[in-house]
Amino acid sequence: MRALLISTYDLGRQPFGLASPAAWLREAGVDVVCADLANEKLNADAVRSADVVAFFLPMHTATRLALPVIDTVRAMNPAARLVAYGLYAPLNADLLRARGVTDVLGGEFEEDLVHACLAGARTEVHAREGGSHVPRLRFRVPARDLLPPLTQYATLQVGTERRTAGYTEASRGCKHRCRHCPIVPVYNGLFRVVQQDVVLADVRAQVAAGARHITFGDPDFFNGVTHATAIVEAFGREFPGVTYDVTIKIEHLLKHAEVLPVLRRTGCAFVTSAVESLDDEVLGKLEKGHTRGGFERAVQLCRAQALVLVPTFVAFTPWTTLEGYLELLRTIDTLDLVDHVAPIQFAIRLLIPEGSRMLELSEVRSCIRHYDPRSLAHIWMHPDPRVDALQRDVERVVGVTLSADRREVFGHVWTLAHTHAGVATPSRDHAGISRATIPYLTEPWYC
Repeated sequence: MRALLISTYDLGRQPFGLASPAAWLREAGVDVVCADLANEKLNADAVRSADVVAFFLPMHTATRLALPVIDTVRAMNPAARLVAYGLYAPLNADLLRARGVTDVLGGEFEEDLVHACLAGARTEVHAREGGSHVPRLRFRVPARDLLPPLTQYATLQVGTERRTAGYTEASRGCKHRCRHCPIVPVYNGLFRVVQQDVVLADVRAQVAAGARHITFGDPDFFNGVTHATAIVEAFGREFPGVTYDVTIKIEHLLKHAEVLPVLRRTGCAFVTSAVESLDDEVLGKLEKGHTRGGFERAVQLCRAQALVLVPTFVAFTPWTTLEGYLELLRTIDTLDLVDHVAPIQFAIRLLIPEGSRMLELSEVRSCIRHYDPRSLAHIWMHPDPRVDALQRDVERVVGVTLSADRREVFGHVWTLAHTHAGVATPSRDHAGISRATIPYLTEPWYC
């Protein structure tokens, strides 16, 4: 039995979603090959010799990129069993099956992928009705030797220093049900931990391969705060000088503020938090679990611990107003966060894929024009066409200046937004923390 695992895009990092199931398949006696198409070309011989070809679909972009590859693989090897797995597989199950995919796996896919390769029985779509079918697994140490070296992936930039970066996961899923989140239709409020010994063994292998920074890719690192704390304490003891980053909800930063010194002491370079909006009404509709005031307190708490907070936003929603967008920019500027925010965040538009809880809201449904199978999303238009025009113009500005100085790009967006709003562009205070003190990963996308 020969299996080919394919990833098309994973935020510039070495795909955990290939390395983890590869270890399971090897243990089961499957001859497994991995192909990360973000870093290498599809090998025709590997496709033709595979009995099973499985596509890792962790996010929207990866899924869109995978569709033509699925067609190519099917044409090259019509006898191969096609499998899709990851968060966006169940969300697009009908489309995938129409393209010849026979097995669609959702949360905690490793064991089911082994069964799909060996048992030959069709595996049902996981968690279409919620998270009740998400199994608890005893994980294996990921097989990263099947992937391109870490030096071919995104790095951590700290001033003029560039550090080789690795990636692992200490948990998957999420106990929260934010309305716009793609995790919710698959896990429905559940999360699953990766055992501590497996996490540390994975980090150990990547550090031995040259990693000087590790991204913990958990949807929320503090879903299991005791588990997370134990891992970073062990990380700090075993890997002094190696840094890491995590993603944590604003409400968890506030609730577990006593753990922030532990993060800083054990090497946390920055904390990403999906703030999404500074409008309390919008935050309520998204069911984010925090308020604007909570976000501002979290900024203060992190700054007091010398922790870099990296907020991300969904800047354009059906409820965005021109004044609200200006207030977002003013607040980022006032809180001295310009250097913390990747410019693409100022252009992010609410994505509404199949299965999204956003469709529960009548005001969202009224904005939707149609479902586009090419973009795998419901296409919506803002009630105020000026807001859509601003979003398109901001996207053009940040889309061609991804490597530009963040303050310079912010200045362009600042002027553009005031022009669209028809108000005078006020001057800004450009004093603040030096950009050199703000670490960031060289892959800026977050969608």
